[in-house]
Amino acid sequence: MSVVRAVVRGCGAYLPDNVVTNADLARRVDTSDEWIVSRTGIKQRHLVSGNEKTSDLALNAARAALDDAGLDAGDIDAIVLATTTPDETFPATATTVQAALGMTRGFAMDIQAVCSGFIFAMATANSYLITGQAETILVIGAETFSKILDWEDRTTCVLFGDGAGAVVLQSSPGSGTNADRGILVSKLHSDGRLHDALYVDGGPGSTQTTGFVRMQGREVFRHAVVNLTEIVREVLDEAGLGIDDVDWVVPHQANKRIIDGATKRLGLDPAKVVITVDHHANTSAASVPLALAEAVGDGRIKKGDLVLLEAMGGGFTWGANLVRW
Repeated sequence: MSVVRAVVRGCGAYLPDNVVTNADLARRVDTSDEWIVSRTGIKQRHLVSGNEKTSDLALNAARAALDDAGLDAGDIDAIVLATTTPDETFPATATTVQAALGMTRGFAMDIQAVCSGFIFAMATANSYLITGQAETILVIGAETFSKILDWEDRTTCVLFGDGAGAVVLQSSPGSGTNADRGILVSKLHSDGRLHDALYVDGGPGSTQTTGFVRMQGREVFRHAVVNLTEIVREVLDEAGLGIDDVDWVVPHQANKRIIDGATKRLGLDPAKVVITVDHHANTSAASVPLALAEAVGDGRIKKGDLVLLEAMGGGFTWGANLVRW
């Protein structure tokens, strides 16, 4: 049976130059390197400085992905940008990137699913590609999360960083089997009843302010381990595959303990898990594409590998994409 698959043609990333270590943070808030590492696995993060905006990070990652794909802006039909920290309330930050790239056709839009944003963006782009509404789509996850942090709250400000990652997806014919290159399965979930566990206490429609991140850490941890374990099983069940068939898992880089907990529950070989949380921290929607770009760039992920992307974010939202590289 002939089908259309969304194949990854290129991958790119961008991190701000400003590196902030745990020791740097300890001079700003009541914390320590030992406290942060033991609870999260995070050692450093990149933070924007000066006038750097989310669109600046996204643009650099987009250009890197296009270069990797051997394409330019004229080849792109659409941009789907996942972010929680847009440059402005409107228009969509994706349109700013569109203009900066010199892309004058097609469409550009933002998606907001917090840390699951890139997973949702991949699923959305996949739908456009397999239904013929586009042939080549730039998918970006970009965040300047440092701009919505309460720097007096040591339980949250130490967890996050800024950055951007991107992939170029292109429609390609497939045979309809798991041997096809491209996105094989995507699954998305949300549960709005869990709002209070992880949210920002502001917004244009409520306080007319940006607000700050608020989190119930234990509640997030508990749901994250369970939800991420279940979404991996759900995706693999639909594909008719088992955990041993997966070559690489690229999880949301929120907390090393969450990743380890889900890995253990799945019976997954830890050597197959891409970890960047130690040097990127939690970059929300940029987390998965940043980790993906690193593993592709250093040669771990190779053509033909079965790669599982998964994430959970505020809302709660969670999802996974199963991709044949």
